[in-house]
Amino acid sequence: MFKDEIRIIGWDDASFIRGRVKWVRLVGAIVRGGKWLDGLLTVNVRYDGLDVTNKIVNVVNKSRHKEQLRVIMTDGISFAGFNLIDIKVLNEETGLPVIVIIRKKPGVKRFLKAMRIFDDFEKRKKIVENAGRIYSFGHIYFQKAGISKKEAEEIISLSSTRANIPEPIRLAHIIATGLSGESKGRA
Repeated sequence: MFKDEIRIIGWDDASFIRGRVKWVRLVGAIVRGGKWLDGLLTVNVRYDGLDVTNKIVNVVNKSRHKEQLRVIMTDGISFAGFNLIDIKVLNEETGLPVIVIIRKKPGVKRFLKAMRIFDDFEKRKKIVENAGRIYSFGHIYFQKAGISKKEAEEIISLSSTRANIPEPIRLAHIIATGLSGESKGRA
């Protein structure tokens, strides 16, 4: 059983034009349960790089909010193109459980095929494998690290107060896309 005001940070990336940017802004929205926005963290990551895991670990661990955070949520595992987040490493390095929110059932085989263009394909494939099993829950899917399936489902339910997706992800999406000019999409 989790408190109604559990502090969760949800991460999403800003809009960008593929192949025309070197850096993409990520926004972390810190939300109490699914009710109040308590703060924001931002960090820039390299387009198609592999720095997102370390960048989020560093910004979370240095944040004044760290002691109050209980969960990290991400909008998928791919940011800024194919900059993949290793949720096992994120969990281990921050000491916080990680829940990956996925809006549509992912085509993992197609995703892996698209990544074959990278010289470090095997490393990227390992990151995808580290994300683990994909679970269905209501209208969404999720992956997890450092937390049980039941606990993840409880946190998703508790924080999905305004939409089918958890509020930390919804707010991170609105803010991140707004920084790109205008918020859009299914937030």
